[in-house]
Amino acid sequence: MRLGGSNRCVFTGDTDRSLCQSARGAYRVRDKERKRDRGKVSGRDSERERGRERERGRGRERRTDTVGERPGVCERNCKGETPKLRIGQYHQRDVMEPIGDVLHLLVILSLLEKGNAKVGDFKAAGATAPGDIIIGGLFAIHEGVEESVNLSAPHASQCARFNMDGFTQALAMIHAVESANRSPVLTTLGISLGYRIHDSCSDVTTALRASADFTQEPTTDCGGGANTSNSSPPIMAVIGASSSEISISVARQLNLELIPQISYASTAIILSDKKRFPTFLRTVPSDLYQTRAMVQLLSDSKWTWVGVVTTDGDYGRSALDSFFSQATASGICVAFKEILPNSLTRPDGESAVRQVAATLRRNPNVKVVVSFAKPTQMMYLYQELRGLGSGLGERVWVASDSWSSSKEVLGKMDLPDIGHVVGFTFKTGNLAHFHHYLMNLSDSNDVIGNNSFLKEFYSLPNGSGDPKVVSSSTAAAEILLNNSYANVVFNVEMAVSAIAHAVANICSKKDCKTPGNVQPWQVLEALRRSQFELEGKSYMFDQKGDINMGYDVTLWRSVRGVINIHDVVAEYHPINNSFSYTSGNTQNITNLRDVVSVCSASCEPGKFKKTVEGQHTCCYECINCTENHYSNNTDMDQCLSCDTKREWSLEGSSGCTHKTLEFFSWQDGFAVVLLVLSALGIVLVLLVGALFLHHHQTPVVKAAGGPLSQIILLSLVGSFVSAVFFVGHPSSLQCKVRQVLFGLSFTLCVSCILVKSLKILLAFQLNPDLKDILRLLYQPYAIMCLCVALQVLTCTLWLVLQSPREKATVFATTVLAECDEGSNVAFGVMLGYIAVLALVCFACAFKGRKLPQKYNEARFITFSMLLYLMSWVMFVPVYVTTSGKYLPAVEMVVILISNYGVLSCHFFPKCYVILFKKEHNTKSAFMKNVFEYSRKGITDSSSVSETSVSQTEGKCISNSYSISSPSFFMSTTPIEPTAPQNCWSVGQDIQSIDPATHCTIIDHGVFVTGQLTRPHRLRRSMSL
Repeated sequence: MRLGGSNRCVFTGDTDRSLCQSARGAYRVRDKERKRDRGKVSGRDSERERGRERERGRGRERRTDTVGERPGVCERNCKGETPKLRIGQYHQRDVMEPIGDVLHLLVILSLLEKGNAKVGDFKAAGATAPGDIIIGGLFAIHEGVEESVNLSAPHASQCARFNMDGFTQALAMIHAVESANRSPVLTTLGISLGYRIHDSCSDVTTALRASADFTQEPTTDCGGGANTSNSSPPIMAVIGASSSEISISVARQLNLELIPQISYASTAIILSDKKRFPTFLRTVPSDLYQTRAMVQLLSDSKWTWVGVVTTDGDYGRSALDSFFSQATASGICVAFKEILPNSLTRPDGESAVRQVAATLRRNPNVKVVVSFAKPTQMMYLYQELRGLGSGLGERVWVASDSWSSSKEVLGKMDLPDIGHVVGFTFKTGNLAHFHHYLMNLSDSNDVIGNNSFLKEFYSLPNGSGDPKVVSSSTAAAEILLNNSYANVVFNVEMAVSAIAHAVANICSKKDCKTPGNVQPWQVLEALRRSQFELEGKSYMFDQKGDINMGYDVTLWRSVRGVINIHDVVAEYHPINNSFSYTSGNTQNITNLRDVVSVCSASCEPGKFKKTVEGQHTCCYECINCTENHYSNNTDMDQCLSCDTKREWSLEGSSGCTHKTLEFFSWQDGFAVVLLVLSALGIVLVLLVGALFLHHHQTPVVKAAGGPLSQIILLSLVGSFVSAVFFVGHPSSLQCKVRQVLFGLSFTLCVSCILVKSLKILLAFQLNPDLKDILRLLYQPYAIMCLCVALQVLTCTLWLVLQSPREKATVFATTVLAECDEGSNVAFGVMLGYIAVLALVCFACAFKGRKLPQKYNEARFITFSMLLYLMSWVMFVPVYVTTSGKYLPAVEMVVILISNYGVLSCHFFPKCYVILFKKEHNTKSAFMKNVFEYSRKGITDSSSVSETSVSQTEGKCISNSYSISSPSFFMSTTPIEPTAPQNCWSVGQDIQSIDPATHCTIIDHGVFVTGQLTRPHRLRRSMSL
């Protein structure tokens, strides 16, 4: 505490407020005595007092106490000294105050100091530099604090173990500030940056004591005026800290004054929450992206069974949670999670290291370990593992940014002793200027006067205990260069550059040299919005206050005992979550993929993973896929189903096989044979038709039916063609055409044969009672049209109501393409109708089977119809019981048999006569055959003839015959042997039987022999 003029007191130490309040009480006593002795205040003093009131109104915004009529504030400067009462620092306007008053106050304050409790000391800033805008720095110059057993009173812990890394980071900030002051960004505005750097000693409590200096405001005297002559300038921004745990604690304190904080190494995910940490910024990406990059690396390398070692605290636990959640989402299992305490010097530290080493030894399948630990923790862990004799060389260590650039973790071990190290580091910059700065660093008094850290560095002892071994600039530069990391230095330079550009944006609009014109929250706003450049690249903080440039992936290598930890093999791009490998180093990182770190062997295609409940999803059993299921990738969780309509698969298949589409194809050998037979049948029909047309006037052609034979041949062509539609991939149109075409064609064929059969029946049936009826019924073309019309009606109803269509029948490994007849009833009716016509033909022809040979077609009709009926009777059970692609062939065979039966029985014999027996194809030959048939008939009917002769009474004098037929002759001239004209006559129809002459008038080859007194039925008949 110091005394100011006009009854003002200002505290300069970190002590309780009772001392200041006591001093104010002393002021009050002194004022009462002065008023009693001097009386009223002069007019000039009154005017001066009013001026003080106005000055107090423009003083500090923050006042904490009011005593009497003079409000005052107790301030701290965080110097770390025991508050001492100092006298003699008077306000300039109060120099003439009576010395007696001062002595009076001195006695009171001395008594108060003796009764005040002692508080812990805190060291002043270790490195300072003046400037218009002051930046605070918080670096871990020491690795920790000494433990104290005396906790009776608050005190500052003593820092221990000089940390070379933290010291070089502080030097990087000093160098960056000096570079910014020389840059045009600030020189054009005539302003400069200063700094106050504190040592956090890698301890949260110590860091909080240091941050008290950052949050202090300009000291204000008890009268309310700002005392700027001796107070420290306010801090506009703070750079630090490296530890996430320290940054989180300091950020909460800096939030009170909205002082921006820029960290160069704190990566905890929680710090991206701007609701809780609105003033926190950082020049590094969040651990969210680092863990995402690690998971992507593990996935690319197919490492699914990993362990995690992390440090205790906000950084380690935050990284562990993020990694675990992302790894689980990517199918990566964490075999174990081990947490090491922050301080390994404690008794529980060694046991924790031994526990982690034992866990690693119990999990030999875990070949990949992800570590978020500190360098010191990893060093102790490696030493413990080496002592246990564990096979470290087989493992891959995925190092986080906390130790990926610290080869000190190896200690006295070589890289092959621990295995492979894949590190994730921040992006780096050009260190040439910083290295030049370190080379020119001096230990002169004017340099170390304001940098106690540098003075301590130059006084460090060597291993033998000799002090000042680094007093020479060359030795110092070499040590500092070995402990300077390009990524951290670059991040510190980015933080300073961001502040410099933000200050420049503010100072271009206002006067920054006047104290109080620039406030920390203004700098914070400028930092969020401004874009700054460094080494020719532009950078800007995102909405979360981060600068995310991705990561460099390094692979440690050992060449002749020299370990290189800065070999960048890949770059991680957070935008698309991918890696790009640097040229020449792709092979190095891909070689690590030969390392297998899985709980269970991969399930090959054709199998799926079956996980036991309660175990890790990465520990499973491989089970074969069932039939009609498959797995086409490794480690599939379940088998995929085949499309059973088109595909199939065996058990344990890696893919589906398309089912074979089966049908009676054109390439099938059996189909080729049947098609050849169909084509041959068509050719034979056409040849027979041409032959019959050429010989249409011959007796043989006329005996075959004349025009009816051409109709039969035409119908056989249609039937042969219908057989072709049974071959090939069936379509709906094809299914309809083949049955209807065959049904109509063969119905027409059988109808013509029926007409011929009826003619035979009429020639044989001479019963006078039926002659008129038979004459009326025998209309050949009408009968044919009627028979065909009924079949047309059947087919039409079939097509309209339920027509045949294409159908695919699915089997286990095949798909049968066939025709569904639609209505089996209609199909049966069509075939049954043809069968009925064939039966009628068969019955009619059977009765006329004994007529003269050259005129007798009955036996051929009988045989052809019998062949047709037998084939179709056999077809029905075969068709019903058979399935498969050869089912159409069954019907095709029956059709061909029917066609060839008709063709062979009806036309081939006549073609033989026409071509090879031409002498039999004459009128005389036919009449001779009839004459011989007649003579045989007389012998067979002798009994009938004798009876007739006795009853004729000589009216008929001879047994001679006379035959005439318009089918054979154009005239009615009788042929020998002749008979009397009064006995025989020929007409065109069956007209009458003359009782006088007892002669029958016959047409078309129907004749009667002998003299008859009454009608008799003939025993022989023929069809001409």
